[in-house]
Formats: sequence, structure tokens, C-alpha cells
Amino acid sequence: MKVSTHQKATLAVVINAIIIGFSFIFVKQSLSFADPLNSLAHRFTFSFIVATLFVFPGWSRLKAMRKQALAVIPLALLNPSLFFALQAFGLQHASSAIAGIVQAMVPVFTMILAAVFLKERISAVQRLCTLLSVSGVILVFAVPGIGASSASLLGITLILLSALASAGYTTLARKLTQTLRPKDLTYMMILFGFIVFNLIALVKNGAAGTMGTYFVPLHEPGFIIDMAYLGVLSFLVTSFLSNYALSILEASKVSVFAGLSTVVTIAGGVLLLHEQLGWYHWVGAIMIVAGVMGVNLSKKKLPLVQETAEVR
Repeated sequence: MKVSTHQKATLAVVINAIIIGFSFIFVKQSLSFADPLNSLAHRFTFSFIVATLFVFPGWSRLKAMRKQALAVIPLALLNPSLFFALQAFGLQHASSAIAGIVQAMVPVFTMILAAVFLKERISAVQRLCTLLSVSGVILVFAVPGIGASSASLLGITLILLSALASAGYTTLARKLTQTLRPKDLTYMMILFGFIVFNLIALVKNGAAGTMGTYFVPLHEPGFIIDMAYLGVLSFLVTSFLSNYALSILEASKVSVFAGLSTVVTIAGGVLLLHEQLGWYHWVGAIMIVAGVMGVNLSKKKLPLVQETAEVR
């Protein structure tokens, strides 16, 4: 049975959502060893080392990619730089429930940006299914109740900006993947994140006189495991899968699959953290899956979608 390019891209997005869905466990564990900035620096160091040694071409390919670097900088500023930084600092002032609700708006933001900048034609069915999926994510986080003091305006604003950065990345990456190989685009993003977050962490620790704390977590086996998952699977692999999918599928369709991560997160909480599920978890999960299926089953062709596209 021959698998179509569209089916391969869909499978890539599903795997991407599963990996991201489980990543919250490793993020939580890593923060017990290091602060957010140091953790991010190590995360991208792991990703960069693995990408350089085992996945991507050597210096000859880097030289050939120099002319394309300027086009990638705006994308790398959105993700990983702004997205991860805004999210990390936003969570210092807002509850995870608030963050989940705001982040659930990413598919809506992406649909709007893709329609405006990429001229993607979104059908009425796709709009309704996207909203259904987003509503399911909101239900999962909203029903337990959110106190008035659980978040500050600053936290909400930062999380909202991180959601916009994520939507902007998805939209811009969709356009760049038409001219750049997904693996080249992924490597340049990793290199950018490696330089930016390590530079910030070193400057911060140097100014505070806490340079020793930068290396301490690397003596902990648990932290090494966390960084291996977050740096290799949860960024390197997911970035490639996302960029590959965006070279074939429209940005709005790829974005709505992010809702599946919430379903995976719920499953991880039950199986690994022994959390209890409420009725709203089940209803929200059904809404998310129904919305994703509805968008994916819509066969309306868009100008940028190439069913015959191949991995470059």
C-alpha cells in the first residue's frame, strides 16, 4: 500500500503532537535541577550537539546555507527565541490553567495570519472544526475553575504574546519551507537557539556571580535524561517534523493538530502521575479529536499545497 505525501505529513504532525504532549513531564523535572534560562541553554546545547554530529551535514553544508541565514532569522526570533522566553517568564506570573487557555488560541491566530499573509482559503467547515478543537482545549483548562488571583495582567500578556509568536512561526515557516529544505531550516533554528539561550544564560550567571550553577545540573543523571528528551525529541525531532509537514500542509491545518498535545498530556497525567480525570477532560478530548479530524478530512485545495511534494 502506497502512502501519499499528504498522509506522511499528517503522520509527522501526529507524532509531533505526541512528543510535545509528554514533554511537560520532563520540563517539570528539569526545573528541579536548574532555573528556566539555564535549562533552556542546556536544552539547546543537547539539540545542537546531536544535530551537528548525527543528523545534519557538516561545515560544507553550513557554508552553502549562509546565504539563506538572513531569511531564517525572523523565524528563529519567533521560535525558539520569543516563544520559549515569553512562555517561561509568563508562567512566573500566570497559572498553568490560564497559560493553557491562552495557548489554545494558537490555531485561531494561525488561521487568521495564514489567511492574511499566505492567502490560504479557509472553508467554513475548517473554521468551525478549528473552533471546536480550540473550545475543547479551553474546556479542559477552564472548568476546574480559575481564581481571580491566579494570574496577573503581565502574565496573561506574556503568554498571549508567546501564542502569537507560535502562530507567527507556523505561518512564516509554511512560506519558507517552499524554498528551504526542512532539515536545513531546522538546523538553522537549532543553531540560533543554541547561541541565543547560552549567551543569555552565561551573561545572567556572570553578572550575578553564579557561573558555577550553570554546570551543576550536568552532574545529575536525571537532568541529562530530561535534556535528552527536551533537546533531541521535543525540539530537534519535533522541529523537523513540523517543518516537513508545513512544506506540504497549510499552516492552519498543521496548527490545529497542536490540540492533540492536550489529549496526550491528559493521558500522561493519568498513566504516569496517577491524576484523576473529570468529565470535562473526556468531553474536551472528544472535541479536540473531532475538530482535528474535521479539519484534516477537508480536502479543499490551497494554492501552496503540493500533493506531489517530496522531502528536499
